[in-house]
Order: sequence, then C-alpha cells, then structure tokens
Amino acid sequence: MKNKALFPGSFDPFTAGHLNILKRALTMFDEIVVAVGVNIDKRGFFDNEKKVSIIRQATEGLEGVSIITYDNLTVDACRQLGIRHIVRGVRNMVDFENERAIADANRVLAPEIETVIIPTAQEFAHISSTAVRDLIKHNGDTSIFLPPGVRL
Repeated sequence: MKNKALFPGSFDPFTAGHLNILKRALTMFDEIVVAVGVNIDKRGFFDNEKKVSIIRQATEGLEGVSIITYDNLTVDACRQLGIRHIVRGVRNMVDFENERAIADANRVLAPEIETVIIPTAQEFAHISSTAVRDLIKHNGDTSIFLPPGVRL
C-alpha cells in the first residue's frame, strides 16, 4: 500500500516555491496528488486547464506525482481518494497561522486525516502566486519565480 498525500491549492499559477514543497513532500510520501481546487465563487487568473498544464510542465519527469481538480471540501477529496495526509506549504508565520487554522478545522471535520505543514526553503520564501500574476500583468520577467521549463 502506497503512502499518499494530497497537496491542495489554487496554484494560480504553480510557482518554484510550490515545486520546492512538492519535491520535499515526495521524500516523505510515495505519491503526491496535486489537487487544483475549483472555487466557483472565485475567478482565477488562469483557468483550470491552464493551471493543470503548468503543473504538468513543472513536474515532468517527477515520479509519484498525479494531478487532479476538485470542487468539494479538501477532506472529502481525501476520503474519496483514500488519502490520509494533506501537505501544505508555508512561506512565513502569517501563512503558518492561516494553515494551522485550516488544519485545525480539517481535524474536526476528519480526525483520520492529518495535515503536514512544510516551510518552504528560504530561497523561495519571497515567491507568491500573487507576485507572479502581477509580473504577468505588467509584462515582467517571471522566469525566476516559476519552475524550470514552465511556459505561460
């Protein structure tokens, strides 16, 4: 039986920081399911098809990675897939407090599912999807913020 984890997020877009978290999570789990959350109340910068395409580009050659989209509660997606761990990345203490609150709520909803919070490596801590979107809007160079090989 494989030890699997769900790595959920909006990934709008998937950044070098996300890839750092994913690669480090692969040292703890046999398989990581990257789960692109679909929120019908929130219009993303990229559509889900493009988000998945970017993640595929970023993870090409990585074993143990699959990609899905989902539109339900993260813990329900875990249950449907038979997954008992959620991986979340944090860049700073603000991220940590937000993720801890979500992990606490998820633990109440699904005590059998545990959240693993991984701090990003320092060299990626300044990268956010918001910053990448801002660079795109203003025709800036996104290459240092995106995983190698990703073409927008």
